[in-house]
Amino acid sequence: NRITNGTGNGIFSPDFTVNRATLIAFLWKQAGQPRPAGETSPFSDVSEDAWYRNAVLWAVESGLTDGTGDGSFCPLAPVDMAQILGFLWKAAGSPAAAESSFPGVPADAWYAPALAWAAEKGLIRSSDFVPGALCTRAEIVSLLYRAAN
Repeated sequence: NRITNGTGNGIFSPDFTVNRATLIAFLWKQAGQPRPAGETSPFSDVSEDAWYRNAVLWAVESGLTDGTGDGSFCPLAPVDMAQILGFLWKAAGSPAAAESSFPGVPADAWYAPALAWAAEKGLIRSSDFVPGALCTRAEIVSLLYRAAN
């Protein structure tokens, strides 16, 4: 689906940890690479020539992100499972879901609604979710695939 063509030289690198720039680019590509309406980044760490710039601008305009605080996007920061589920949930329109309980997840965690939605949709099982666990490329594309189907 042209979401990714790997990391170069015919390599996919399934065990590489995904950063915020890559994740936003994947989501943008899955959405069809819509052209953002604006051209000004609200983030001091997203340069005009950044390869992921249009994806970030689209994500801001779509309500998927408002950065990490203090005017930053932190494109090189690694993505954990809670963050990817939060992005996918927002991309789906933040639908309501029945509450679910996951071991180690407080009911009032910021990502609890996204986790409940992901579990209800069959994107993730409680045995697969570890709070704070960083996501690999293989996990991200699997979640993107499941979310689209």
